[in-house]
Amino acid sequence: MRSETETVREILTGLGDTWAIVGLSSNESRAAYGVAEVLQRYGKRIVPVHPKAETVHGEQGYPSLDAIPFDVDVVDVFVNSELAGVVAAEAVAKGAKAVWFQLGVIDEDAYDRTRAAGLEMVMDRCPAIEIPRLG
Repeated sequence: MRSETETVREILTGLGDTWAIVGLSSNESRAAYGVAEVLQRYGKRIVPVHPKAETVHGEQGYPSLDAIPFDVDVVDVFVNSELAGVVAAEAVAKGAKAVWFQLGVIDEDAYDRTRAAGLEMVMDRCPAIEIPRLG
């Protein structure tokens, strides 16, 4: 079994560059806004997913994962832990390759279900912190 560090590296470098960011809006004071900006700087295509379906960082937003008319590689989850499991299940249904729960987003059952469905999974970490560490 791979270490969490190896899983982080795989998600950030090997699984594809289209990241659906659930909870991303045009609110610049929210963590998702800054993380999306970092991911873009590292060459990722970000897809905002928020009920308002706003365009953020020049990318068209969608109200839900299933409303996105193309494949996504990674689903980055910025909703609270109580809602995260539902988003993880939607990511599995969407055909994503990985789910990333942000710092403070913890749901052990969702983690186990997502891994059992064959997806890579990281919980309680931030890609904007991890990606510069890759060198």
